[in-house]
Amino acid sequence: MRQIKVLGPGCPKCKATYENVLEALKQTNVEAHVEKVEDIEEMMKYNVLTTPVLMIDEQIKIKGRVAQVSEIVELLKK
Repeated sequence: MRQIKVLGPGCPKCKATYENVLEALKQTNVEAHVEKVEDIEEMMKYNVLTTPVLMIDEQIKIKGRVAQVSEIVELLKK
């Protein structure tokens, strides 16, 4: 099972990224635990300054912009 985290303070871009992750999972039938990290102190542990951040299996894949559904689908296929 994949581990996916969306880091962000709850801004519209962060919410859009989270929704796009859910849609990508529906399209690929990949099982994953999806976590929304909104706590600033928790985000600081990952040393990121721009949000939203998409992490898959503890690796930063996309940061500072909304991850599109098609991009997430491609990342999940790898």
